[in-house]
Amino acid sequence: MRIKLFSAMVITVMVLLAGCASKVKLNEVPVEDKSSSSVNVDPSLNAKSGTGVTNVQANSLSGMNAGPVGVDKIVYFDYDSYTIRPEAQPAIAAHAKFLVSNKSLKVSLEGHTDERGGREYNLALGQKRADAVRKALSLLGVSEPQMESVSFGKEKPASTGSDEVAYAKNRRVEISYR
Repeated sequence: MRIKLFSAMVITVMVLLAGCASKVKLNEVPVEDKSSSSVNVDPSLNAKSGTGVTNVQANSLSGMNAGPVGVDKIVYFDYDSYTIRPEAQPAIAAHAKFLVSNKSLKVSLEGHTDERGGREYNLALGQKRADAVRKALSLLGVSEPQMESVSFGKEKPASTGSDEVAYAKNRRVEISYR
């Protein structure tokens, strides 16, 4: 009886350790808090308020149509990266401004990858991408309860091709209002 119990405990520990083993090596989200530093902003962007932030108009406040008008709801990433590209910053800032002024809205940040790489790695990379956008929004004043980040890895491609154009469309975070 003791041998069976001991064997069962050893097998359980081995299974737990094997389940925890991962070769996924991703660093923390590389987002920098620049809220206290000075930023050079073109003052012509918003001459009335002098803030350098463009005014944002909103679509309907319900479902998928919610969000700032004319602002991309997709943030694209480079291959094997979860660093937010500089060209995505204005869109993220517009979404942040919209969410800060609409505290009742919530947003889902859905991380995606292209088809290359293993399932576990792509799920982790998709989560890091979603978390990078979440952290950027948070640094711009969006409250944590308004955001949810989730990864779909390579499971929901935007494009089904197997070339660089398709891969680039799949390396993304989709911003979905709910």
